[in-house]
Amino acid sequence: MVIAIGSDHAGYELKEEVIKYLEEKNIKCIDFGTCSCDSVDYPDYGLKVAEAVKEGKCDRGIIICGTGLGISMAANKVPGIRAAVCTNSYMAKMAREHNDCNVLALGARVVGTGLALDIVETWLNSEFEGGKHKKRIDKISEIEKKYIYIKE
Repeated sequence: MVIAIGSDHAGYELKEEVIKYLEEKNIKCIDFGTCSCDSVDYPDYGLKVAEAVKEGKCDRGIIICGTGLGISMAANKVPGIRAAVCTNSYMAKMAREHNDCNVLALGARVVGTGLALDIVETWLNSEFEGGKHKKRIDKISEIEKKYIYIKE
Protein backbone atom coordinates (compact mmCIF):
# COMPACT_ATOMS: atom_id res chain seq x y z
CA MET A 1 0.00 0.00 0.00
CA VAL A 2 1.16 3.52 -0.84
CA ILE A 3 -0.29 6.49 1.03
CA ALA A 4 -0.29 10.04 -0.34
CA ILE A 5 0.00 12.58 2.46
CA GLY A 6 -0.23 16.34 2.50
CA SER A 7 -1.02 19.23 4.80
CA ASP A 8 -1.11 22.95 5.08
CA HIS A 9 0.98 24.85 7.64
CA ALA A 10 -1.45 24.12 10.49
CA GLY A 11 -1.17 20.40 9.85
CA TYR A 12 2.55 20.26 9.14
CA GLU A 13 3.72 19.00 12.55
CA LEU A 14 1.01 16.32 12.74
CA LYS A 15 1.82 15.29 9.17
CA GLU A 16 5.42 14.69 10.17
CA GLU A 17 4.24 12.48 13.08
CA VAL A 18 1.94 10.51 10.78
CA ILE A 19 4.79 9.99 8.31
CA LYS A 20 6.99 8.63 11.13
CA TYR A 21 4.18 6.29 12.17
CA LEU A 22 3.70 5.02 8.60
CA GLU A 23 7.44 4.46 8.18
CA GLU A 24 7.56 2.50 11.47
CA LYS A 25 4.76 0.28 10.08
CA ASN A 26 6.70 -0.14 6.80
CA ILE A 27 3.94 1.62 4.88
CA LYS A 28 5.26 3.59 1.94
CA CYS A 29 4.09 7.17 1.74
CA ILE A 30 4.61 10.04 -0.66
CA ASP A 31 4.75 13.48 0.97
CA PHE A 32 3.07 16.16 -1.15
CA GLY A 33 3.98 18.94 1.28
CA THR A 34 3.92 21.46 2.79
CA CYS A 35 7.44 21.36 4.17
CA SER A 36 7.24 23.92 6.98
CA CYS A 37 4.91 25.87 9.25
CA ASP A 38 4.99 28.85 6.87
CA SER A 39 1.49 29.87 5.80
CA VAL A 40 0.17 28.14 2.64
CA ASP A 41 -3.25 27.47 1.13
CA TYR A 42 -4.83 24.13 2.09
CA PRO A 43 -6.67 23.59 -1.24
CA ASP A 44 -3.31 23.18 -3.01
CA TYR A 45 -2.34 20.22 -0.82
CA GLY A 46 -5.78 18.63 -0.71
CA LEU A 47 -5.77 18.67 -4.51
CA LYS A 48 -2.29 17.14 -4.82
CA VAL A 49 -3.19 14.21 -2.56
CA ALA A 50 -6.62 13.72 -4.16
CA GLU A 51 -5.13 13.67 -7.66
CA ALA A 52 -2.47 11.13 -6.63
CA VAL A 53 -5.22 8.82 -5.35
CA LYS A 54 -7.51 9.48 -8.34
CA GLU A 55 -4.70 8.76 -10.81
CA GLY A 56 -3.73 5.54 -9.02
CA LYS A 57 -0.26 6.74 -8.03
CA CYS A 58 -1.26 6.09 -4.41
CA ASP A 59 -3.79 3.68 -2.93
CA ARG A 60 -5.18 6.09 -0.34
CA GLY A 61 -4.48 9.55 1.01
CA ILE A 62 -4.21 11.41 4.30
CA ILE A 63 -4.73 15.17 4.41
CA ILE A 64 -4.33 17.49 7.39
CA CYS A 65 -5.20 21.10 8.09
CA GLY A 66 -6.29 22.93 11.23
CA THR A 67 -9.75 21.33 11.37
CA GLY A 68 -9.64 18.88 8.46
CA LEU A 69 -12.66 20.64 7.01
CA GLY A 70 -11.24 22.96 4.37
CA ILE A 71 -8.71 20.49 3.01
CA SER A 72 -11.38 17.77 2.78
CA MET A 73 -13.70 20.10 0.89
CA ALA A 74 -10.96 20.72 -1.65
CA ALA A 75 -10.13 17.02 -2.00
CA ASN A 76 -13.78 16.09 -2.43
CA LYS A 77 -14.01 18.25 -5.55
CA VAL A 78 -11.96 15.58 -7.38
CA PRO A 79 -14.35 12.99 -8.84
CA GLY A 80 -13.95 9.60 -7.20
CA ILE A 81 -12.49 10.98 -4.00
CA ARG A 82 -14.36 10.28 -0.81
CA ALA A 83 -12.53 12.28 1.84
CA ALA A 84 -13.86 12.09 5.39
CA VAL A 85 -12.91 14.17 8.41
CA CYS A 86 -12.56 11.79 11.33
CA THR A 87 -12.21 12.90 14.94
CA ASN A 88 -12.31 9.45 16.48
CA SER A 89 -11.56 5.84 15.59
CA TYR A 90 -15.21 4.84 15.21
CA MET A 91 -15.65 7.47 12.50
CA ALA A 92 -12.52 6.19 10.74
CA LYS A 93 -13.80 2.61 10.86
CA MET A 94 -17.21 3.57 9.49
CA ALA A 95 -15.69 5.86 6.87
CA ARG A 96 -13.84 2.85 5.43
CA GLU A 97 -16.39 0.09 6.03
CA HIS A 98 -19.54 1.93 4.94
CA ASN A 99 -18.33 4.83 2.78
CA ASP A 100 -15.22 3.39 1.10
CA CYS A 101 -13.33 6.51 2.20
CA ASN A 102 -10.12 6.75 0.19
CA VAL A 103 -8.81 9.96 1.77
CA LEU A 104 -8.66 10.50 5.52
CA ALA A 105 -8.81 14.11 6.71
CA LEU A 106 -7.52 15.11 10.14
CA GLY A 107 -7.69 18.36 12.05
CA ALA A 108 -4.39 19.06 13.77
CA ARG A 109 -6.04 21.65 16.03
CA VAL A 110 -8.86 19.22 16.88
CA VAL A 111 -7.16 15.91 17.68
CA GLY A 112 -3.89 15.32 19.50
CA THR A 113 -1.10 13.23 18.06
CA GLY A 114 -1.97 10.06 19.99
CA LEU A 115 -5.60 10.12 18.92
CA ALA A 116 -4.65 11.01 15.35
CA LEU A 117 -2.34 7.99 15.10
CA ASP A 118 -5.07 5.74 16.51
CA ILE A 119 -7.47 7.12 13.89
CA VAL A 120 -4.92 6.47 11.14
CA GLU A 121 -4.31 2.91 12.34
CA THR A 122 -8.03 2.13 12.50
CA TRP A 123 -8.60 3.62 9.05
CA LEU A 124 -5.71 1.69 7.52
CA ASN A 125 -6.89 -1.60 9.03
CA SER A 126 -10.55 -1.27 8.02
CA GLU A 127 -11.93 -2.43 4.68
CA PHE A 128 -15.00 -1.52 2.64
CA GLU A 129 -17.84 -3.96 3.30
CA GLY A 130 -19.56 -3.56 -0.07
CA GLY A 131 -23.11 -4.95 -0.27
CA LYS A 132 -25.78 -2.35 0.50
CA HIS A 133 -23.00 0.19 1.02
CA LYS A 134 -21.78 -0.23 -2.58
CA LYS A 135 -25.21 0.82 -3.85
CA ARG A 136 -24.94 4.01 -1.81
CA ILE A 137 -21.42 4.77 -3.02
CA ASP A 138 -22.66 4.27 -6.58
CA LYS A 139 -25.32 6.91 -5.90
CA ILE A 140 -22.60 9.33 -4.81
CA SER A 141 -20.79 8.63 -8.09
CA GLU A 142 -23.98 9.37 -10.02
CA ILE A 143 -24.24 12.75 -8.29
CA GLU A 144 -20.66 13.52 -9.37
CA LYS A 145 -21.44 12.55 -12.96
CA LYS A 146 -24.54 14.75 -12.98
CA TYR A 147 -22.56 17.87 -12.11
CA ILE A 148 -19.11 17.20 -13.51
CA TYR A 149 -19.67 19.00 -16.82
CA ILE A 150 -21.57 22.00 -15.52
CA LYS A 151 -19.82 25.30 -16.26
CA GLU A 152 -20.48 28.15 -13.86
